[in-house]
Amino acid sequence: MTASPPISHSTRFVALEQADFQRLEHAGYLKGLLQPFKGKGSLETWASQCAALRDDVIGAGTTFLRWRNLDRSSMGVALWEALLANPATPASLIDELYAIELQRIVLNMQISLTHSIARQALECANKAAQAEAAYLRRVHGHTASVPPTTKESP
Repeated sequence: MTASPPISHSTRFVALEQADFQRLEHAGYLKGLLQPFKGKGSLETWASQCAALRDDVIGAGTTFLRWRNLDRSSMGVALWEALLANPATPASLIDELYAIELQRIVLNMQISLTHSIARQALECANKAAQAEAAYLRRVHGHTASVPPTTKESP
């Protein structure tokens, strides 16, 4: 295990802190995963909460999720690595560039996970609705309609 390089506390880059995330109440959403869902409605509610959490994370100051040059002709981590390796990059920026990259990596993971959980919960709600329709057809001996599937907006 290697030690992380020290991160400067300069005034150019201000990292997001726990206080920035406190209003998001993200701990409750993971606990929501391990509950006995009672059907489509509770799954849709949880999916909506996860999507709202994702949107809140995006709105918490995440304005630098991708490295790209000004004309957008090149993007990706290779740009960050080249900037870090470039002797023209002032040494005073190296710690901050590293801190920005670490935060970018974590924020992208958080957004991706909450998006995936919301999408999976909606798919599960749709399957629960299909199961309920099949159950009602059998119990009532007639055709029960399946409500239209809900789709998450991107």
